[in-house]
Amino acid sequence: MNGQPISGASAGASRGRRGRGGPGLLALVLGALLLLVTACGGGTDAGGKTGGGSKAEDTSASEAVVTVAPKDGADSVATSGALKVSAGQGKLTTVKVADPKGNAVEGKIAADGASWAPERHLAAATKYTVHAVAKDAEGRESAKDTTFTTLVPKNTFIGQYTPEDGSTVGVGMPVSIHFTRGITDPDAVKNAIKVTAEPAVEIAGHWFGNDRLDFRPENYWAAGTKVTVELDLDGVEGRPGVYGKQAKTVKFTIGRSQVSTVDASSHRMKVVRDGKQIKDIPISAGAPATTTYNGQMVISEKHKVTRMNGDTVGFGGEYDIKDVPHAMRLSTSGTFLHGNYWGSSGIFGTTNTSHGCVGLRDVRGGYDGQTPAAWFFNKSLIGDVVIVKNSKDKTIAPDNGLNGWNMDWSEWTK
Repeated sequence: MNGQPISGASAGASRGRRGRGGPGLLALVLGALLLLVTACGGGTDAGGKTGGGSKAEDTSASEAVVTVAPKDGADSVATSGALKVSAGQGKLTTVKVADPKGNAVEGKIAADGASWAPERHLAAATKYTVHAVAKDAEGRESAKDTTFTTLVPKNTFIGQYTPEDGSTVGVGMPVSIHFTRGITDPDAVKNAIKVTAEPAVEIAGHWFGNDRLDFRPENYWAAGTKVTVELDLDGVEGRPGVYGKQAKTVKFTIGRSQVSTVDASSHRMKVVRDGKQIKDIPISAGAPATTTYNGQMVISEKHKVTRMNGDTVGFGGEYDIKDVPHAMRLSTSGTFLHGNYWGSSGIFGTTNTSHGCVGLRDVRGGYDGQTPAAWFFNKSLIGDVVIVKNSKDKTIAPDNGLNGWNMDWSEWTK
């Protein structure tokens, strides 16, 4: 019997340990389960909203619709008026059009975002890619990518220009472009040609007939000016069915300033270089029956020796001189400033004897570099100005040679 208390005490101790350990372990297990549920499921409030307040991303399709004309893959597309991009139920945000070389077609998205159009014509026979993006009211984007190819023209024209690329010319030199076909859409052609200068000056174009377009500033160019001519004629429809095929940039420089004034009454020519007179040369201008034009003329050609035949300018067989030295053309109709070896030395500075040209003393063959004609020839540039005054003749027509300076600026720009 005396062993029972020990056994009972032992049993009681065992029951006490189970009573304390049971609830602690249960609490630990329940806490772990609660943590697991919370971590995996997240908390929600009574209204069922997601904890943290973040908004789910809207992955529904954009309502904006991008439309490109011409249709994808189109051929023989017109170079003007055919390319248009628009957006429905949204606004355009990006429009990129480029040729295979990556040259971009400039254009503007309309203020309301509904449309885009190119600022200029497209090149002919060229494949273009279009990438356009629009957004709807919710900011969702819609994009469209297409390609098309412009027409291959059957009939073309080019512009034959002066002065030459890289040349240095006088202050009176205009940009003069003769087109190989008559132009019936002058605005389209004119807008495709850009003439700029450094330092900057206003430059305007003027049409003479339907095949010649000249550009000049209001006054003579400043010495040292750099001029750039951009001919973007490729794809321009100059007349129905006839397209330009030129894309060229021409640059030239204005040299020193030289303006020479011929006084037909006093028979002398004063040469002014950069504002200072450097020479006073005796001359012989047009005879009373064949006077020299008055006005501002520009040297357009220089020939060390050339032939002059009266038949080519309406004087019949009155003269045919095969070796006129130091000849500088002043008009299309045949006015030259040139050396004269056949007249006596006494006529220069005293008598007008020519058929309308301005003659300076010279020798046959032009070999003597000390004669007045040789000196002036060597000191002159194409583009230099020669002004004739006090001749009993009319002022030369602006389109007779490179002589647009004889037209007032207001008329030139009209």
